[in-house]
Amino acid sequence: MRLNQVIDTKTPPETEKAGMLDKYFHLTERGSTLGREIRGGLVTFFAMAYILVLNPIILSGEDSTGGYLGGGSEPNMAAIAAGTALIAGVMTVLMGAVANFPIGLAAGLGLNSMVAATIVTLPGMTWADGMGIIVLEGIVIVLLVVTGLREAIFRAVPKYLRTAISVGIGMFITLVGLVNAGMVRAGSGTLLAFGVEGSVSTFPMLIFVIGLFLTVILMVRKIKGAILIGIITSTILAVIVEAVGKLGPVGEDNPGGWNLSVPSISGSPVQIPEFATLGEFSITGPFEKIGVIAVVVLTFSVLLADFFDTMGTMVAVGAEGDLLDEDGNPEGTSKILLVDSLGAVAGGVGGVSSNTAFVESSTGVADGGRTGITSIVTGIAFLLATFLSPIVALVPNEAAAPALVAVGFLMMQQVSDIKWTDLSVAIPAFLTIVMMPFGYSMTVGIGVGFIAHVVLQVATGNIKKIHPLLWVVAIMFVLYFLMGPIQGALA
Repeated sequence: MRLNQVIDTKTPPETEKAGMLDKYFHLTERGSTLGREIRGGLVTFFAMAYILVLNPIILSGEDSTGGYLGGGSEPNMAAIAAGTALIAGVMTVLMGAVANFPIGLAAGLGLNSMVAATIVTLPGMTWADGMGIIVLEGIVIVLLVVTGLREAIFRAVPKYLRTAISVGIGMFITLVGLVNAGMVRAGSGTLLAFGVEGSVSTFPMLIFVIGLFLTVILMVRKIKGAILIGIITSTILAVIVEAVGKLGPVGEDNPGGWNLSVPSISGSPVQIPEFATLGEFSITGPFEKIGVIAVVVLTFSVLLADFFDTMGTMVAVGAEGDLLDEDGNPEGTSKILLVDSLGAVAGGVGGVSSNTAFVESSTGVADGGRTGITSIVTGIAFLLATFLSPIVALVPNEAAAPALVAVGFLMMQQVSDIKWTDLSVAIPAFLTIVMMPFGYSMTVGIGVGFIAHVVLQVATGNIKKIHPLLWVVAIMFVLYFLMGPIQGALA
């Protein structure tokens, strides 16, 4: 009898494992379950998967010497895609395991464009030299994290500006979704226009509309997994439409085509990855080619863009998942910032540009993700994507875009937390919010908001309310916005 009692009171191995998982990741404390975490991680992956197509396109051009990233006499798209997935997978798993925060990392948009359109086009600069700049920037950010300066700057930002940043990011990713879906396009001059000549006249746009309404209807009816269901259903519809209609990619002669990736099934869904971009970086090369001053200026430019994008992203994700403390700071801020900083170094070493926190992570959080397990699932999906890139390519922008628009709405709800009757608060908040989508850059919105905050506090006689670090940051942003003339003077 005693033996039976002893046996009965033993904890089953699976229960012990579940307890360890709960204890480390705080599943119960954050009101989540393993199922929700897995679902959230998959949603985040599908929302971020476009980077596996877009990053190779951005980094596939020639450098100033006529060379291509990954080597060879022509763009090596497969190698760039594999490298992008590998680094994103490793860093996202690290984020989940170390920081226990539901954020995915991948090659940052804007940062990769800066490398491709500016850095490697300078006389003598190669792709390896450009990635060397990224590694240098990453090292500097790591030092700022280790010394505590990066977190100190983050905590110095007024809570209302953090809220404005979150709302602005919501508007920004909504615009990104609409542009990716082709619902908002370049019109005459620099203006934007709705659809094709004002109409929803293409099947890809129709897929987006169906996906969006399906997603929001499921959300309103509180169906679990609404966002993931929307993405999968839209993708299936897209595959069927492409199989029947053979629409192909969008172009000047084919305005009714798919934006970025075509959802067609052909060949084997598995391929052996090629990692030719790994190790393609040179730290000494930039100093030899363009000199110390130019290297400092370029590193500073990339650093500012990388530095504040992550700050806004982790606040937005934390707010979406109710993971902020009473001061608006995410739990484990220092660990989040450290992993993100290492992502910049890893991206440069991997030859795929700086890896940074993706605001699309908020889609997975909106669908239930609350812990680092979400990030680990997303990271594993990226690692598998190095072999399964044909399957990843099945998800067109038009199928993933509804998730971005839906999450943009959720993030917009925080706008009521801003004290709009206080103009010294409302105006910087307003500028922060509107400049992100209108400037098509999170960094621009954050920078304009910081500068406006400092200027208006001085104008209203509240200089003492300005944190000393915000003076430094505001001045740095002024220099950032004047970087064109500065670079011109140094040329």
